[in-house]
Amino acid sequence: MYSQTPPPPPPKPTVAHEPSRMSTPVGSSSPPLPEVGDLHNANSVAAPSAQHSNNVANNQPAPDPGDQWLPKFLEDKSKQDLADILSNHALLSGLTHSPQTAHPSVQVSHDALKLSLAANLEHAAHLLELEARLAHQRSSTQAQLLSTHALERQWRAKQAEMDHALAPFAPASLYQHLNQSVVEQEAVCHALEESFLEGSGNGDRATEREASEWVRKYREAKKLYYLRQEKKERWDEGRVGGWR
Repeated sequence: MYSQTPPPPPPKPTVAHEPSRMSTPVGSSSPPLPEVGDLHNANSVAAPSAQHSNNVANNQPAPDPGDQWLPKFLEDKSKQDLADILSNHALLSGLTHSPQTAHPSVQVSHDALKLSLAANLEHAAHLLELEARLAHQRSSTQAQLLSTHALERQWRAKQAEMDHALAPFAPASLYQHLNQSVVEQEAVCHALEESFLEGSGNGDRATEREASEWVRKYREAKKLYYLRQEKKERWDEGRVGGWR
């Protein structure tokens, strides 16, 4: 029923239109690029050093002529003249470093030394610029620090004023005021009771109106006393919200 021969493979794509298999994967991410300011600072610091290195690399030292080399100016001199020149340090130094009599290797060394000195001068100028910027930043930071300390002192003074203004409303002050009000109201109730027992003082009986007025005052005073006492008991039991 089924054929024993497998189907032919699909045709291969042409090489001209086949995409490169060595391309960058889609999921790969390139490293973040540095900022422009960082590149500028790095280039400004590294530029003198790179230029100096390139200049020194270009000035290759001349080959050593050996012990038998003499300047052309001294080739026709006698041994006595050469001995006199060797004994005179100033003359020997002048012949060694003079452009007409010095060997090319000495000139190459001088050129490298000049490049090094120029690079050192550039570095010194750059360091002076950085020193000026650092001094400016330091003075600015010092001013900001002093301003911050002044603001901190002002805030502490304001906080002390705020604490003093809110002291009557603090939990300890409110509890003390409540306790004192309970004692005062108890004294008021006790004074009303004594006034009722003592009467008018001349033996006359109180009228019905006076008795009803005293009862009304006593009930109001006793009601206020029980209310304050209940508040104090609730506070003592920790049933006051907001502070505990």
